[in-house]
Amino acid sequence: MMAARPQTLYGIADSPVGLAAWLLDHNDAGGQPAAAVTSALDRTASAAGELMREEILDNITLYWLTNTGVSASRLYWEYKGGFFNTKGVTIPVAVSVFPGEQYQSPRSWAERAYPQLIYYNEAGKGGHFAAWEQPQLFTEEVRAAFRSLR
Repeated sequence: MMAARPQTLYGIADSPVGLAAWLLDHNDAGGQPAAAVTSALDRTASAAGELMREEILDNITLYWLTNTGVSASRLYWEYKGGFFNTKGVTIPVAVSVFPGEQYQSPRSWAERAYPQLIYYNEAGKGGHFAAWEQPQLFTEEVRAAFRSLR
């Protein structure tokens, strides 16, 4: 939908309830992120760094107040370069693969695409919105990925 006809998503700009429904259900092919997000709606505290209800509502509010729900999805329509084409990037690169992501980058692909691959890890959880779903794990991945560049 986002790649083919993003303009049809204007309904999410007309209603905060429509926007919330879209964000809560978006890309639920393998149970993620909707599973992580909907379970967070009942959570008001977290010792393990999991999503909580207030963070879900904050994210929805940010999209609503800035009216960026539709424009955020236009990237999928406007970008014609192929998201998964090998590019030969020559700067240091780190890759974290999250199990709920739509594309599971194999290490062999990452090594060809990024000759300066300095870190590769397959995380145990997380999905398309890993930084939102698993903020603690995401932070640990970023720190581990670039530790060698300190």
